[in-house]
Amino acid sequence: MVIIDGKATASAIKLEIAAEVAAMKLAGKKSPHLAAILVGSDGASETYVGSKVKTCHEIGFDSTLIRFDSSVSEMELLDKIRQINADPSIDGLIVQSPLPAHISFSKVTETISPAKDVDGFNPINSGRMMQNSPAFIAATPKGILMLFERYKIDTVGKNCVVIGRSNIVGMPMSILLARNSWPGNCTVTICHSKTVNLKEHCLKADIIIAALGKPGFLKADFVKNGAV
Repeated sequence: MVIIDGKATASAIKLEIAAEVAAMKLAGKKSPHLAAILVGSDGASETYVGSKVKTCHEIGFDSTLIRFDSSVSEMELLDKIRQINADPSIDGLIVQSPLPAHISFSKVTETISPAKDVDGFNPINSGRMMQNSPAFIAATPKGILMLFERYKIDTVGKNCVVIGRSNIVGMPMSILLARNSWPGNCTVTICHSKTVNLKEHCLKADIIIAALGKPGFLKADFVKNGAV
């Protein structure tokens, strides 16, 4: 059995990106610049955004963290996003979720320029992903694809079960694995909390991706020998 080591893979990719950025600087090009907007003081969001800022520093990116109180109006937040869209010095923008209840997540993602939407949540990027056209892809599905590539996991013709149907992980993951490309060309079954006989579906799978945010949900006896 081979353990897929996400942390080791991430460390290797960071070193590769750092070398690429260093080469860009030597060639007289500017460093990539990521902006992140954090609304409120959710503990998990603080940690997540802090990790992004730290990683930018490690690999040579410029970064800008913009903070708003949780009482910020939706209009003020959208105006700030439009300002960043128009700023040529900023290459990518992330608006950290969750957002306060009075702010529409859909309005936020639709306002971010598709060219700077590194989270891949703008509908234009989602549509381009579905068409197998160049697009920003949501981070978790993209990371899973990169693990398949790094570990040379064969996906062609395999039966794949994706447990979870969120727009951030489950749904894009199922589309990416069904596309006529590699990693891809899987026969994909999407399962979720309402799926009847989940264990039977999983036992038929060559690849299982648990994308429902519940640690330990997938039991060992749901997985056949040799499955990924």
